[in-house]
Amino acid sequence: MNDFKDVKKEREKHAETIVRNHVLFSMGAGAIPVPVADVLAVSASQLDMIRQLCKVYDMDFSETQGKAIVSSLTASTLGRIGAASLAKLIPVVGTIVGSVANAIMAGASTYALGQVFKTHFDTGGTILDFDAARLKKLYKEQFEKGKTVAEELRKQQEAKRKAEAAAANAPEPTSDEYVPDPAAQKSSADADVITRLKELGELKAGGIITEEEFDKMKKRIME
Repeated sequence: MNDFKDVKKEREKHAETIVRNHVLFSMGAGAIPVPVADVLAVSASQLDMIRQLCKVYDMDFSETQGKAIVSSLTASTLGRIGAASLAKLIPVVGTIVGSVANAIMAGASTYALGQVFKTHFDTGGTILDFDAARLKKLYKEQFEKGKTVAEELRKQQEAKRKAEAAAANAPEPTSDEYVPDPAAQKSSADADVITRLKELGELKAGGIITEEEFDKMKKRIME
């Protein structure tokens, strides 16, 4: 029983990794600044995700059936991505806004599709008995959740890029740059104290300062 649970847990973990990787790929495809090309790239990514999930769950893969399922479940989403692609025709602003919006929708769609297939396979279903009409509701529910997932992944990727850029632009210390040596600093401070005490002793010996003044000044130097 424990071995079965371990196998199931490992399979679910593998499946989640596949879905996450394809969400990221779809987001990149959705951001392609070329109308139509982004839709085709997202569809290809989703079909490849189904192929890999079939391997994880030991299911036979049918490309024809896979394409039909992707088309049936994601038709409205890909239609919205296609419409948003037209915004990319607007110079600069349209490209940026359209790309970001498409990236989120593409990622959400791929996430939803992946979750639907995982649920279907977990309950003993195969790609051949996949009922798209019955699972459309689940797809829509997971699509809304997928928007949040895609946005979070986008922020993580953006933070990672900024961190890498900052690290790449950080100035490196040169061989000519002076770096203070703690041991040398301490040695220099000790030598300075000795010199000042010696000078103070000479002032006292010459009668310039009194014993009381000598003690006070000596205390300050030592502190």
